[in-house]
Amino acid sequence: MEHFGTAGIRGGVQTDVTPALATAVGRAVARHAHDETGQAPEVVVGRDGRTTGEALAAAVEAGALSGGATVHRVGVVPTPALAFASRGRYGVMLTASHNPPGDNGIKCFVDGVEFDREREEAIERRLAADDPPVVWDAWGEARETAVIDDYRAAVVDYAREFGAPLDGLSVVVDCGNGMGALATPAVLRALGAAVETLHANVDGHFPGRESKPTPESLTGLRRYVADGDAELGVGHDGDADRIVVVDGEGDIVHEDTVLAILAERFVRASDAADPVVVTTPNASARIDERVRAAGGRVERVRLGALHEGIARVRDDGGTVVFAAEPWKHVHPAFGGWIDAVASAAVFARHVAGEGLDALRAPVTERPYRKVSVACPDDAKAAVMERLATTLPETFPEASVDTEYGVRLERPDGSWLLVRPSGTEAYVRLYAESDDVDELVATARAAIDRAVDAATA
Repeated sequence: MEHFGTAGIRGGVQTDVTPALATAVGRAVARHAHDETGQAPEVVVGRDGRTTGEALAAAVEAGALSGGATVHRVGVVPTPALAFASRGRYGVMLTASHNPPGDNGIKCFVDGVEFDREREEAIERRLAADDPPVVWDAWGEARETAVIDDYRAAVVDYAREFGAPLDGLSVVVDCGNGMGALATPAVLRALGAAVETLHANVDGHFPGRESKPTPESLTGLRRYVADGDAELGVGHDGDADRIVVVDGEGDIVHEDTVLAILAERFVRASDAADPVVVTTPNASARIDERVRAAGGRVERVRLGALHEGIARVRDDGGTVVFAAEPWKHVHPAFGGWIDAVASAAVFARHVAGEGLDALRAPVTERPYRKVSVACPDDAKAAVMERLATTLPETFPEASVDTEYGVRLERPDGSWLLVRPSGTEAYVRLYAESDDVDELVATARAAIDRAVDAATA
């Protein structure tokens, strides 16, 4: 597709995500929604704190109004709050998540769920066709709609179903000058935590740190927690759909360990006959181990498509109790969107009840590596076709899944994944094993041979 990637539309505001494109997307969403529902649609429009968000939100509103929609302006909100507001209607969020401040993006929702690939393709077709406005007397109207208070209250009510009261649990939240500032500290305080914040003012320049929460960008949070008495640290990205957890020593808890802890507890709490956790091919086998121990099973779906994986499992009659890729979690009992605010609240409640050390103890954490191998875009298909045969031959003891790249799981719980990058001229290798260097070297040799054969 020309515009949509793995997480909506995203790019520089002077070249990619322009007001002209935003207007066209707003109109395309309105026209598509009308065709789906057969009536004048309602479209919720929100934005994060980026300096370009106000103009782009206005452009989306203009497009949606000229496409015949009633527009609900919810203003500056976290992406999960916009998704919450889109239940029963459509939604458009202006955000580039963790990208640099000169970028922005457009995410589309329907009934609290991101557009699936089929809807994104429909919007692409309308953009290519350059749909005109509807007739003048069918244009919509705009309304101011408040959502943040209702969203925060809903997260608090949801989180109370899990773990234990926070009762003064000391938590530091690094909001990164992003949307988490409007939600996570207030939610944790409402649940009883003693909360301190870093970079809790919304600023689209991200002066406190870069928007992407990484071990490097979260140095301030890690040091603050390590030097103080906090039991838990939380870091967010620009729109509060990513969560990074820091322990009381100031060390980052591996994202797959966080995922495994939550997945196991959601499975144990479920009374479903077949509780399912949906995750992505790059997620660790430690998740499978903990989910199996709790009596559930794991289903994987391509990166950026948790909502599609949830729908697929439900169509097959299964019950999804949790869905996540590293750093990004969906709470199906709460809503169909990625929600780091809800994860912060639920995780804190489990820490209050059991302690972080006890939560981590059953999770097997093996050394992890990620390697990028140069591969021309036009050779990727041939490389992956060859690896679908040669990697299983190289590791004959492993089980094989070739639905989203080539993923091998060995009997000892170690695993590797090879997949083509969707945005760069690389093949990505992910590996986790007690002998990870040896595993990477062996797999890398097979990948190099495949690239050489495809480019000879």
